[in-house]
Amino acid sequence: MPDATPFEQIGGEPAVRALVERFYDLMELEPAYAELRAVHGSDLSDARDKLFWFLCGWLGGPQHYIERFGHPRLKMRHMPFSIGIVERDQWLACMARAMEESSVPADLRERLKGSFFQTADWMRNRNG
Repeated sequence: MPDATPFEQIGGEPAVRALVERFYDLMELEPAYAELRAVHGSDLSDARDKLFWFLCGWLGGPQHYIERFGHPRLKMRHMPFSIGIVERDQWLACMARAMEESSVPADLRERLKGSFFQTADWMRNRNG
């Protein structure tokens, strides 16, 4: 499907939900993501839903996040959280592993890694 959106290439909502669930499960289970986990509150259910809604639209599918909250304004919404290089790198590593374990096609994984890096790096609000 050469004209398929990343949302379609991944497998639609069920696959995006599986990716998000694996991402947050890894964040909770793996010590390698401890600093990233510490940035989040004690309950990840809200974060799971918001990332799912956001990724659906960002990947070219339904605009669930925008329908609920309006424009994502990612940087503004993340300003209350301390995000540095460590948190950025842990987020990227956790997402890369979640994509691999969720069977996101290899070529799409590579494209998304670049886009995720640009977004995650832009989200940093402190040095280090």
